[in-house]
Amino acid sequence: MTATIKQTNTTPLKTVDVDGVTVDIIENALKNAREEMDAVLFRTAMSPGIREQGDCFPMIANSDGKMVVGQFGSFIVPFLEVYDAEIEEGDIILTNDPYLCNAAVSHLPDWLVLVPVFNDGRHIAWTAMFGHMSDNGGMVPGSIPIGATTIFQEGIRIPPTKLYKKGVLQEDLLELILHNVRTPQWNRFDLNALVAACKTASKRCVEIAERFGEDVFHSTMGTMLDRNRVAMKHIIEMFIPEEPREFTDYLCDDGMGMGPYKIKCKMWREGSVVIFDFDGTDPQAQSSINFYMNEDMFKMFFGSFTINIVDPQILFNDGFYDLVDVRIPQGTILKPNYPAALSGRTHALGRIFDVMGALLGMGAPDQMLNAAGFSDSPHLFYSGYDDENEYFQLFQIGFGGIPGRPVGDGLDGHSLWPGFTNMPNEFIESYFPLRIDTYEAIPDSGGEGLHRGGNGLSVAYRFLNDGKIAIHDERWLTYPWGVNGGGTGMRSTKKLVRTDGSEEWLPAKCEDIKVQKGDLLYFNTWGGGGWGDPFEREPELVRVDVERGLVTVEGAQRYGVVIDSNQQVDVSATNALRTKMVAERGDDIPTFNFGGTIEEIKSRCLAETHLEPPVAPKFIA
Repeated sequence: MTATIKQTNTTPLKTVDVDGVTVDIIENALKNAREEMDAVLFRTAMSPGIREQGDCFPMIANSDGKMVVGQFGSFIVPFLEVYDAEIEEGDIILTNDPYLCNAAVSHLPDWLVLVPVFNDGRHIAWTAMFGHMSDNGGMVPGSIPIGATTIFQEGIRIPPTKLYKKGVLQEDLLELILHNVRTPQWNRFDLNALVAACKTASKRCVEIAERFGEDVFHSTMGTMLDRNRVAMKHIIEMFIPEEPREFTDYLCDDGMGMGPYKIKCKMWREGSVVIFDFDGTDPQAQSSINFYMNEDMFKMFFGSFTINIVDPQILFNDGFYDLVDVRIPQGTILKPNYPAALSGRTHALGRIFDVMGALLGMGAPDQMLNAAGFSDSPHLFYSGYDDENEYFQLFQIGFGGIPGRPVGDGLDGHSLWPGFTNMPNEFIESYFPLRIDTYEAIPDSGGEGLHRGGNGLSVAYRFLNDGKIAIHDERWLTYPWGVNGGGTGMRSTKKLVRTDGSEEWLPAKCEDIKVQKGDLLYFNTWGGGGWGDPFEREPELVRVDVERGLVTVEGAQRYGVVIDSNQQVDVSATNALRTKMVAERGDDIPTFNFGGTIEEIKSRCLAETHLEPPVAPKFIA
């Protein structure tokens, strides 16, 4: 079952020789068109998640559906494999259902727009973009219900549908969809913005094809894909061993009292092909933390991650996909059976990057191995009615500490997603009944190391109206691990201070929490793991971190550095302390520092009351 493209001009696109100058001109024109997609979207979308944080993924693909330029990788090929309708010029396809588009998108809040590009009746390319909608209906505001057990509870499911047929908007269909969401105005504007971005890129593709010829345009796209394949083949053969490597990390819990959930992956190379085998990963969860990870989606994660580590100048696209073999057992948390809930898939998605970073870095820990620190994208939801009885609904993504890296310290409170940014506090305070009382890095939350992990963020939200909140976060049980002697990052915590002065520690995943005007939420994210031996870090760098408020005087002693009362390094005391700490540690420095075995971490967690979930977790094996 595959889609068919109806063309009035059925002359096949031909592969022709294109000189290098023309290739470079077209390549840069396509890059600019991809950037223009973002510019159009951000200037016309309404929801803060897309407009301010950039929660969207654009691409331009060749006529076969292979991404040539974009933020991550192509979801068009797996989509076309399951879409059985005829596609014509002027059609614009909309969908959000992972189970009906081969996981081209992975949860319902992501609305995918797909546009076939025609020139003179001949299909020459695709443009596509998906963005995270503020609401998709379902059980809870924001449409990421922790307690969902099936996808039917997570909001409206849009099968692959022609939003436009031959250029005509299907208004009844659109109104039906918007009738099922809590933020119809935002969704309408955001959807129009996605369409406008894709149509803008389509126009640019037609302009290029008309200027240089369709066959030259087609052939140049092929050359760009071939260049990527050659580069990735070299990287795979250089850095991926034939001897298998294994790594295991854990999702802390599912928000319903079960956890941790194991994600296990084995990696090795056969010839020029790298294999990733997730055999041993835990079965699917009862709740919405399942991540339906299409194999091509993992390939794009691998390519994006690897290129950014090895050589960011390599143009990332889909040219290398045949060099990667991904094996994901059915029925696991990474490939759940229909109709498993999927909306909270962000946690596993983030953890995949930690797992992948560990596997790729094992063979060259001094050059490629990062500590843990992507880990998750924490979500905060706040909804209710303001003083004018107008409904409000905030969906915000937060970030923790970037891991320590071979090239330097991790960034504090920053996103590892290429295009994501923190939402400006001024925007939040202008559009929502919230005041940001505190916004600062958490000292000592980044793991110590030759290159320290980035600190997490502490954001104190003062609620100015009664309402309800929901929190989605991870790394409250397991630590962001350090590498090459580096320390673990601090785990995340959430504390609610009521107006009467009482304090309540909230679990990392909770919803339907009532808040009153004046209540204060301390939203503390995790820190990144440290990289390298902390006793080799220059004491002056530690002193500067203390001066900047990123490390405390007490925290400096984790590096074996003593800061005196004048805020200067006490050289003799530092030398003595480091000698003592190195002797106590010994010479056997493990590659990974997890903060203990998973059983030790569980026991320790249960002894720390502010980290306990609402009910004692029934830990799975």
